[in-house]
Amino acid sequence: MKEMAPREREASSNYINRDLSWIEFNWRVLEEAQDSDTPLLERVKFLSIVSSNLDEFISVRVAGVKDQIKAGYSRKDFTGYTPAGLFKRIMKRSAKMVSEQYKTYRDVTRQLAKEGILFTDYEDLNMNQRRAMDAYYHEIVFPVLTPMAVDQSRPFPLVHTQALYLAVLLMKEGDDPEDEPYFAIIQVPANLSRCIEVPARTNSKKHEYVLLENLIEQHIHTLFSGYTPIAVHGFRLTRNADLTLNEEGAEDLLEEIEKELRRRRWGSPVRLEVQKGIHPYALAQLKEEFEISDNIFEIDGPLDLTYFMKLAGSLKGYDHLRYKPVSPVYPRELLDTENMFQTLRQQDVLVYHPYESFDAVTDFICLAAYDHQVLAIKMTLYRVSGNSPLIEALAHAAESGKQVTVVVELKARFDEERNIAWARKLEKAGCHVVYGLVGLKTHAKITLVVRQEQDGLHRYVHVGTGNYNDSTAKLYTDLGLFTSHMVIGEDASALFNEVTGYSAPHNWKAFGVAPTDMMDKLFEKIRREARHAAEGKPARIIAKLNSLSNQQMVEELYEASKAGVKIDLIIRGVCCLRPGVPGLSENIQVISIVDRFLEHSRILYFENGAEPEVYISSADWMTRNLTRRIELICPVFDKKLQETLIRILELSLGDNVKARQLQPNGMYTRVVNENRQLRSQFEAMRIKTWKKSRIITTSE
Repeated sequence: MKEMAPREREASSNYINRDLSWIEFNWRVLEEAQDSDTPLLERVKFLSIVSSNLDEFISVRVAGVKDQIKAGYSRKDFTGYTPAGLFKRIMKRSAKMVSEQYKTYRDVTRQLAKEGILFTDYEDLNMNQRRAMDAYYHEIVFPVLTPMAVDQSRPFPLVHTQALYLAVLLMKEGDDPEDEPYFAIIQVPANLSRCIEVPARTNSKKHEYVLLENLIEQHIHTLFSGYTPIAVHGFRLTRNADLTLNEEGAEDLLEEIEKELRRRRWGSPVRLEVQKGIHPYALAQLKEEFEISDNIFEIDGPLDLTYFMKLAGSLKGYDHLRYKPVSPVYPRELLDTENMFQTLRQQDVLVYHPYESFDAVTDFICLAAYDHQVLAIKMTLYRVSGNSPLIEALAHAAESGKQVTVVVELKARFDEERNIAWARKLEKAGCHVVYGLVGLKTHAKITLVVRQEQDGLHRYVHVGTGNYNDSTAKLYTDLGLFTSHMVIGEDASALFNEVTGYSAPHNWKAFGVAPTDMMDKLFEKIRREARHAAEGKPARIIAKLNSLSNQQMVEELYEASKAGVKIDLIIRGVCCLRPGVPGLSENIQVISIVDRFLEHSRILYFENGAEPEVYISSADWMTRNLTRRIELICPVFDKKLQETLIRILELSLGDNVKARQLQPNGMYTRVVNENRQLRSQFEAMRIKTWKKSRIITTSE
């Protein structure tokens, strides 16, 4: 297992900066690409994820910091950074990360070559291979290309965010070499395969690939007859992608977002990536056009490694270089039932994805859509897959006369266009489509089914920690609770009434709902643990979340730690809390697990004086989740299901293979136990059932 290069430590403060903490998270993702124990094609995927993560971070978070600098904002945040100081630190750490990423890229491609998967330059192909690539270029690539000259009569064309381009310098025969060259750009077509497989050499079983931009570069003369190319180099621009909506003044939120998506193409430049060795004149032209000088990355390798993800998934015959496929089991409680609603009348059911199948969720909604006794379906949609069966089911339910209400979150970042398409489709089918409340994203994941039965109306509820997305449910760890509990059903009805209509804040009996009372409820529970600790009663908090960055929440945890509460935090990504500081947080431990699946489930445990309370949640402990989104925490009342959730937490806390522990200095170190290795995700895959009072694994 390769160790990461030492990195700069965090500034002295009681808090860790959110953006710098995120960079540390992306380093942990990079570690998975560097880990020789990770199957080779999985390492390729992690390299791709590092790039896509950084793209989003730059286009949203760094863009926001740059906006603050432009506006002259110079106040320090609660972690002690001014925008200018933070920007410098982000750039320094990001540059180190990118350098390390491309070192890893070179190592991974060497390992791929040993397996017979090669990335070959056009110049190194044999004559037969060149002829094939020449034919591919002329028949497929050339007709798609558009050379765009830049001169006095032709202004610089629009450069799309995160698209790959070639900057071309040219001269005419007889021109003085000292004269300024002619300048043009070409967009590398995104709708053609970036990796072009080359015909195999004689008696060779190796797979060779040429990158599309390399092929274009070799044939660049075909686009500029009468001119001589003197330099060709790749570049890539990242623009500000954060939407700025005037929701109060928008008569139609859907139309306003469509307009803003179009404006995103012209977002201000935030980062410029250029190929190493780019001609100084070309670089000067790009810097002048984009008015950028302080966020330029010179890349020693192919720009934009996100193409690696598609390649890793498409290669045939290399299953030995991948993780073994997971076959999610269907929840046992729902497997043999003739009617899911009858089962849920008798017991709650908890489903743990991806180890248990998301088909249970799909079946629940499809059953409701086609069941004649169902009167109404109400559901929130934040991100759904490209061909989600849920959309078809909801549309059918509406067309068959059921009352179908769907709260579609149009502002789900980078999924806005897809959600607009679903919203229009659902509206055409007769669904009541609601776009949430002004100024708030609807991030809660909940479905309510109202069914007419012999003894009256009954409510059936599904509450999840993740999106209603059958694709990500195979890649993320998430939880879903099915219940017909009366109190949860009443709260679910009240929640939808608040989102879709005019209702005074509800006195929630089970839920905690942001932004109205979730934070206060969480603070009360944390303070209760502190009181119990002071009284000598059992006091403990375990929270499994994606991120923790809200200052007030961090301070409440510090106070609880000082009161003697043992606090275990399982935080995958950003964590602004600094654990293990004497007199402040010595009772707090923070671990992060980055492994095959994206840890996404949110579980909260409060000891409560030996009468534990356990919750699942849609919300992280970030300011946006607690104050600017509609979120919910939902209690799990069933004692056996509580035990299941506690065991999931214990499994994570016991991980000593993929867990990293956050140190007081802001760095992470691997958790190691030389006596017994426990890899929580792999252990979870071995478990045959989560519903027994004692977990049974296949080894028993």
